[in-house]
Amino acid sequence: MPNSLAEIRMLDSGYAREARSLLYHAYRHDPTFAYLFEAERPGYDQRVRATVRELVQQHFVEDLPAIGLLIDDRLIGMALIAPPQRRMDITESWSWRMRMLLSTGFRCTKRYLEYHEAVITCLPPGPYHVLPLLGVHPQYQGQQLGEQLLEALHNWCAEDASSQGVVLDTGNPHYLAFYQRQGYEEIGQVAIGPIIEHVFFHPSPQLAVKASA
Repeated sequence: MPNSLAEIRMLDSGYAREARSLLYHAYRHDPTFAYLFEAERPGYDQRVRATVRELVQQHFVEDLPAIGLLIDDRLIGMALIAPPQRRMDITESWSWRMRMLLSTGFRCTKRYLEYHEAVITCLPPGPYHVLPLLGVHPQYQGQQLGEQLLEALHNWCAEDASSQGVVLDTGNPHYLAFYQRQGYEEIGQVAIGPIIEHVFFHPSPQLAVKASA
């Protein structure tokens, strides 16, 4: 059973520092990030930290939603959410691009933008919520907290009657079966250098009911 002590909470910019730390630990060993930010080259951890910092900062600056999972007021899991109407805003910001160039370099910024565009073009037409970043702190994985976070996220996104569901992507084969168990279906694959990025879709409850009727 999920940890009964874990609390779901909508996050604001006051959680930015905790969010950066959590997502850094969640993504520093991610295969896609390892390719995008050149794990084989010195300074990789700094580039991951900088990327997470800029994504989290821009997310809250644009007042986009984020949902968190907390235990004893410690943020241990979270998801950044891009609503259907605004899922492209962050990477279109020239100030964000400039900060990325200064902190991660031209090649890594270019790789990230190409990755983002490839995933976006893989999405089906229609209004969806997109999850740019999603993670549970490694210390808390294997305790069904990811399931609890996704259930709360799906319920929150379902309140938007115009949304057809939730889309996310991963290049980590370790998570493929996990997402499928949570009701996600693979809708596409994108080659990101040597990494195969899998794009998943979870239908909204309204869409699932309509399909089964």
